[in-house]
Amino acid sequence: MNRIDRLFGISTLLQSRKYVTTETIAQTFDISIRTVYRDIRALNEQGIPVGFEPNKGYFLAEGYFLQPVSFNTEEANALLLIESLVSGFTDKSIQTYYASALNKIKAVLRSAQKEKLEALNENIRLQLPSCFNYNFNYLSALQNAISAKKIIDIDYRNSQDEISRRELEPIGLVFYALNWHLIAWCHKRNEYRDFRVSRIQKIRNLDIPFRKTDHITLNEYMEFLPVNY
Repeated sequence: MNRIDRLFGISTLLQSRKYVTTETIAQTFDISIRTVYRDIRALNEQGIPVGFEPNKGYFLAEGYFLQPVSFNTEEANALLLIESLVSGFTDKSIQTYYASALNKIKAVLRSAQKEKLEALNENIRLQLPSCFNYNFNYLSALQNAISAKKIIDIDYRNSQDEISRRELEPIGLVFYALNWHLIAWCHKRNEYRDFRVSRIQKIRNLDIPFRKTDHITLNEYMEFLPVNY
């Protein structure tokens, strides 16, 4: 990657997050920490207001917006390929939002790119076994609860077809053993529990902040998953 493309990539990365650490930039673009400093200085010299906050990282000054992002053919093709995976491995809520986002991306493509993308779309298929049936509509709501750190209330059907009501503090979603699983602190059991999303019957967002303040990370919980796939 030449330096001009890298500077554009760094500015796009900064626009996509509230803070970006020096190490993240270095790893993303396979450059040294010293080169990161030089590139940030170059962005500032070009009038892009990049700030820095200790222990958090670099950020774009509030109110500053970059020009609309453009996509090359390979990037557009990659997004199209992901569309088939979204269709096969997520639920209706995510499929709806991804389709809306992809349409916005397609809107900024050149006419020739759109034609190639439409042609490619006819030649990508995903064949899945019948057990891959995510006929629910909860993933988006669960994502919102996880990111907002809000307590939810669910009706849950276990493997014995018994339905119970649980008040949960959701810490993450994991796809393993061919299913989506919600990992959450269960107030009823007073411990972390694993809930298969397809068994959730109803979700209610209580709009109440987490009461537990010392949750483990999702990576820490994943060490206890029963299978490695």
